[in-house]
This record gives sequence, C-alpha cells and structure tokens, in this order.
Amino acid sequence: MAKYSVHQQPVDTLLSWIKSGEIAIPEIQRPFVWKAAKVRDLIDSLYQGFPVGYIITWRNPDVKLKNGELSAGKKVLIDGQQRITALTAAIVGQRVLNKNYKEINIRIAFNPLLERFEVLNKAYEKSPEWINNINPIVNDEISITKAIRNYIELNPDVSEDLVEDRIENLKRIKNKQVGIIELDHSLDIDTVTEIFIRINQKGVVLSNADFVMSKIASDEQYGGNKLRKLVDYFCRLIVDKDFNRHIIDNDKTFAASDYYKGIEWMATGQDDLYVPNYIDVLRVAFTNKFSRGKFSDLVALLSGRNFELRTYEGDIAEASYKKLSEGLMDVVNKSYYQRFLMIIKSAGFISNKLISSKNALNFSYALYLKLRNEGVGENETQYYVKKWLVMSLLIGRYSGSSESMIDEDIKQINEKGIEEYLAQMQRTHLGDGFWDFGIISDLESTSVNNNAYNVYLAAQCNEQSVAFLSKSMKISSLIEQRGDIHHIFPKKYLSDNGYVLRQYNQVANYVYTEQATNIKVGKLPPMDYLSKVQEEIVNGVIKISTIDTQENLVQNLEANDIPLALLDYTHENFKDFLVERRKLMAAKVRRYYESL
Repeated sequence: MAKYSVHQQPVDTLLSWIKSGEIAIPEIQRPFVWKAAKVRDLIDSLYQGFPVGYIITWRNPDVKLKNGELSAGKKVLIDGQQRITALTAAIVGQRVLNKNYKEINIRIAFNPLLERFEVLNKAYEKSPEWINNINPIVNDEISITKAIRNYIELNPDVSEDLVEDRIENLKRIKNKQVGIIELDHSLDIDTVTEIFIRINQKGVVLSNADFVMSKIASDEQYGGNKLRKLVDYFCRLIVDKDFNRHIIDNDKTFAASDYYKGIEWMATGQDDLYVPNYIDVLRVAFTNKFSRGKFSDLVALLSGRNFELRTYEGDIAEASYKKLSEGLMDVVNKSYYQRFLMIIKSAGFISNKLISSKNALNFSYALYLKLRNEGVGENETQYYVKKWLVMSLLIGRYSGSSESMIDEDIKQINEKGIEEYLAQMQRTHLGDGFWDFGIISDLESTSVNNNAYNVYLAAQCNEQSVAFLSKSMKISSLIEQRGDIHHIFPKKYLSDNGYVLRQYNQVANYVYTEQATNIKVGKLPPMDYLSKVQEEIVNGVIKISTIDTQENLVQNLEANDIPLALLDYTHENFKDFLVERRKLMAAKVRRYYESL
C-alpha cells in the first residue's frame, strides 16, 4: 500500500486551498519564527524556479457516523506552516506575529534591473530602482501595465522591454510549482511522524502536540476550531494583555462564547511564575482528563479511534472533544490556576528561575486538577502537589523522554492512588542513598539551572532564610529583585591562586547577598573579610555587612549552610569547603522535603 503521494501545485492553487479550507492550517496565532531574510530567499527561489521544499499534508481518517455513513476527513497541514505563512505575508500581504506577539508586515522589495529581492528598508524605499512591495503586483492588485508605467516614470533611462520582461517574471511567481506530499489517511500518527522525520533532512523532530493543534483546528463538527482558539488566545493573553482588545474587536463570535468568559480574566492577570505555551496547556488538560500522557493517543481519540476494533467512530470523536473541552476549561479556570500558583509559591518556588522543568510544573498542575476533581481535601491536595513537584525536580523525572514518564505516572496514580504511588516513588528514588550520595553528587555542578541547586534555593525561600552577611534581607527578596549571587570564595581571589572556572563557579560556592556587601568583599579571602566583619561588630561600625552581633554572624552562616570553619579558611581549604557545604546543602533539602 502506498503510504503517500507526491505532486506539484502552483503557489496560487495552494493559497486558494488555504483560503477555502481544503487544507486546514492551524490559525496563525503562534509567532512566526523565520527571519525576514528567509522570506526574501523563498521568494527569490520561486522567481528563479528553484525547488522550495515540500508541503506535507495528511488527510484525517474517515469517521463512521451514527447512520453508518463515512465522513471524509479534511487535509491537515503537517509540515510547511512557516513556508505558507511566508507566502501569505509576502504575496497576500497578511501580517504575522513576531516573537513578542506583535503584528508586523514583511515587505519584500524587487529590483527589476538586477533581478534581486531584498527585505524593504529605508534605503531601498528611497531608491527609484526598487519596487517597494511585490505584494500588489503578484497579488493582482495592480495591472502589469500600470506597474511597468510607474517604474518607467521613475527610471526613464531604462529599457522598457527589459522592465516588462522582469515584472512579468515577477508576476509568474504565483504560477511556480510547490511540491506537496500527501500522506495516506490510513496511516497512524507514529508512522506519520516517522515519515516526517525521514523527509525532513534537518532531522527536526515533529511535536505530536502540533498534530493535536492541526487536528482540532480542522474540526468544525465538534467545535475543535473553537478549542484551538481557546488555547491560542489564552497563551497569548498571558504575555500580551493588549490582545484582549483584538479578540473583542475582531472575533466577536468567540468573544460572546463561554470559552472567552473562561479566559477573559487573563487580560488583567499578572504572573510570570508559570507561563504555559500551547503544548503545556494541552499537556495538562489531556493528562488530567484522559489519564494518558502520549499526544498520539489524543490524536487517535479525537479521530474517533476505537482501540479494540481498530475503527474510527463518530461517537468516540464526539466524546473525546467534549472531554478535551472540559479539560481545557479546567486549565484556564482563574480560581484553579491561581490556587495552583499559590501552592507552588508556598513551597518556596517564588520565581520561574527556580523551576527548570516545565513538565514538572505541567504534571503537578494536572495532578492538582485531578485530585480536586476527585474531591480530595484542600490540605491533602496541597501536600501531594508539593511533594510531587519537588520529588520530580530532584530526580529529573521529566528531563528525558517526558511523554513516556508522564504516561506511566498518571496511569499508575489512576490505578494505585496518589498516596500509594508517591510512597512507591519515594522508596525507589529518595532513599538514604539519594540523600547521602545522589544529591551531593548533583550539587557538584557549575550550572545555576541545576535542579538540586534550585530546590535548595526554594528550601531557603520556604524557611525565609536571610541573605549572606545580612541581618534582615531575605533571600526570596533578592531572587525576586534579581539580586547578586556572590562567590563565598571570590572568583578573582581563586583565579589569582590558580583555580579555574569549573572550580570557582561551583554552585556550592554561591550565596545570595546584597550588592553593597558583594562590592565591599571584593577579592578578599573568606578569612580576611569575615575577620573585618567581626572587627566591625566589636567596634560597632557596620560597613561590610549589616550583622551587628557575633551570635547573628553564626546564625547567618548556619542559615546559609556554611561551615563555621570558613572563619579561618583560605584558598588552600577551598576543596574541603566545597565538600562540607554540599553536605550541608543536601541536609537542608532533605529537611525541607520531609517537612512539606
């Protein structure tokens, strides 16, 4: 059986398919990642008659309806969205979103004499030799005759025949062929993914979440196209509050829907702790409502897949869309969303800098929604969500093949219950060996994105620890204000004594401190600057730190898990110091985890 067919179609036909909905392209709400120069190169390749790669489509499987008839599926765009967006921007004149979610025009200028394309800038705009925008000519907004006449008026000395020939060639861009690979409707999503990876020579892994988004965008029968907007609009409102006005002005049907009522609050909501993208929103909704973790299963369910009979049935598709709708509305619910963030913050994770695994957050949110929907009490829910988040961060649960881990975890929780499964995970991963050796080894790192180090900082925030050499400034305040991370053994001091970056930038050599303290310590060895601090305490003249008693100094070192022997340390003791501090940091994380 042929898995796909390959054919060529003119650009004009391809664009007309997009407009008519014959190919379902997900609504362009995500940022356009191509640089403008790449759009220029695409147009130039079409002009020259060079190949521009393939558009890949996959026809949705035929679904059996209640009356026994088969409903033919639409073609879903699997790969080529950026290319199509580039064509609609340059030829149709459609605005695109940049990475900051601002709408911009991409205008491509053309020099008929040189047969060159460039992204329009001030210099080309002022030059009579350049046609400022190819869009009106290629898109039939002005006639070739008028375009030639306008150009000749500005450039009277050029050959009219040459200009006519070049502008006609420009116009013919819409007739140039684009390759289309159409994948057979009977293929499953895993096979489609494999084909995509093999065709795409860059080896870019296709996200199954993109299949889901294309799938729901192409569905009008069960309201999938509205769900697509719900996801896209919510994610955009998190980062672009002004977009709310665009929804109200330009999408009145959606603005009048319950979906909009569900997300409207985010137009004034302010929080950068958890900023989910469309994949995260889908992940949480799917994991919670379907108790599965693999997006390929969601595509199959939305297609009406009967896993036992291996057929596609409308009833299953309808039920799956309803369940996904409920799951998404749970995710965007103001009360649930804000309550979840309060739980995360109460565990000490006051900044997104402390959470390097978005999927750990996603799973914790799905777990929160699941426990809440099952009627588990608020205190118990908080306990399990905090425990799960910290445990999963400490063991790097979702850092590898996260889909498989998420799938396994949610199924086990469903089967055994959260209490039993969490206890099993703790026995397996957080035994004495982890606390005595594993986490200490994890802390032997120079990366501030290290999970063990970030959980350590969360533990400090959780217990309201004061900053190094400060009487009252909290570490949490410095993290929120982007305060200084200070080297306990100053890096210049260590560097001058022969230590290299991977040694002096160990996380066990880091503390949060106030900027003034950091500057005054300079490159002094710990023994010297701590001696000065003690002299200031005796003399009652506070300069380096704000600590005013010897007792406070000892408490400060203990709060920052620094061995008291630091008072006598020079660079010769640095390696021993790192070993000692890692043990103290690990002990704090253990106490913190057990206290949650």
